Amino acid sequence: MREAVRVLVVDDEAAIRALLRASLEPAGYRVTEAGNAAAALAAAHDETPQVVLLDLGLPDRDGLDLIAPLRRAGAAVLVLSARDATAQKVAALDNGADDYVTKPFDTAEVLARVRTALRHRAGPDVLAAALRFDGIEIDLGARVVRKDGAEVHLAPKEFALLAELAINAGKVVTHAQLLRTIWGPGHEGDVEYLRVAARGIRRKLEGDGVQPSRIRNEPGVGYRLAVGIAP
Repeated sequence: MREAVRVLVVDDEAAIRALLRASLEPAGYRVTEAGNAAAALAAAHDETPQVVLLDLGLPDRDGLDLIAPLRRAGAAVLVLSARDATAQKVAALDNGADDYVTKPFDTAEVLARVRTALRHRAGPDVLAAALRFDGIEIDLGARVVRKDGAEVHLAPKEFALLAELAINAGKVVTHAQLLRTIWGPGHEGDVEYLRVAARGIRRKLEGDGVQPSRIRNEPGVGYRLAVGIAP
């Protein structure tokens, strides 16, 4: 029998921990709780969770400070926080968080985000894979994109943006991360570059650059490819 995935829930509110436990355990996860930063780090060491659901407003330490050590311990980190300011979201993602969900949250959405984080953590080497979703195939090695079997021409930066979002499908990738990766250091503030490339991808793959269904803009934060990837 496969061992249950271990999830650590870190929140100073017992009611939130109980709500998440009541959703996670029926889905087959093994849940450990921590009410403060010290307990979270101890549990991460003792239980080696694969996923951590992390509140930022902890009584003994800012949750932002925990993201890096939790990632070093091998866990995917999903922030669940009432802090909804763009700067807080960007800080969490830039510190290494896999995702950011604002409270109040829908537990079904949290479960979906957990599944996505686990796919990233345990997935194959996507750099050697052809990524497929909704009739679209992205061959990263050959740098070819097909829609319903027909090749679609993307400009080099459009392909680079689509590939980066596909590799991180379901996860918000910040503007700074995308610009640094695709355009290079020194371009972190050139957000208009991303807007232009995203519009081009939407027009060519979705046929509607006004109401995109897959490439989602997280205002002031970054972009997310809202699909699951099946190599």
